[in-house]
Amino acid sequence: MEKTQRRIFVGNYSELPKKLGKTVIIGDQEVAVFKLASGDIRAIENRCPHKGGVLAEGMVSGDHVFCPMHDWKISMVDGKAQAPDEGCVQTYTTEVTEDQVYVLMEE
Repeated sequence: MEKTQRRIFVGNYSELPKKLGKTVIIGDQEVAVFKLASGDIRAIENRCPHKGGVLAEGMVSGDHVFCPMHDWKISMVDGKAQAPDEGCVQTYTTEVTEDQVYVLMEE
């Protein structure tokens, strides 16, 4: 069976601050949305795999976010924690259409 994706509007590109996270609730999932210094948009699960820290509140550096609880470095590209830490968070594809930012989620 083919999986379909739905586009969920999460905000206007022009209103998202650079290098800060925004928490978005989509169904029963909490997603952290970031506008990177490069202007790229990334979306990841909003809980650190270590102790559940809120990643939207973390510091952003390049394509990574640092968990505000214990400073784990999480890639926003593949969701993996940087070694020696272990763990992974879900990443989501994003789209920007004109000024609107969407997260793509499987149905």
